[in-house]
Amino acid sequence: MVDAAPPADEEQRAQVIAALRTFGARDSELGRQFARSHDMHPTDAAAVVEILTAEQRGDTLTPARLAAKIGLTTGATSTLLRRLESAGHIVRSHDHDDRRRVSLRSTDTVHETATAFYAPLASAMDAALKRFSAADLDTAAEVIAALEAAIDTTASRVSR
Repeated sequence: MVDAAPPADEEQRAQVIAALRTFGARDSELGRQFARSHDMHPTDAAAVVEILTAEQRGDTLTPARLAAKIGLTTGATSTLLRRLESAGHIVRSHDHDDRRRVSLRSTDTVHETATAFYAPLASAMDAALKRFSAADLDTAAEVIAALEAAIDTTASRVSR
């Protein structure tokens, strides 16, 4: 924390948590709308979004990493991946260095579909964030990272 300002009171902290929960719920609902609008099961859509997000970061997901991200068993993930492959949403490819490692990639078609669906949101969010200074956004990112760490710490305790 850079600023020596007094800490936020309990009500302010509760307002931030409530706002983030609302944001998360709305984001989840948008994911369900994406699924419905493309005749997909919400879990299938969530998997596609995870694969696309990894690709945007320059990363690839394996079936095991995808299973962990969306909270499915590896067996259920295998079934889901067969559905996504059959629908033409993803392809599985073997790593050139380690043929046992499977990478998941989105197809051009699902990438274009998701981009068309989410582009208005991306534009609206970018416009909303332009109201804030770089320092404001640094603080927001710091707050979100601290809350993510709190969730990760709690989740690791609960999963033991």
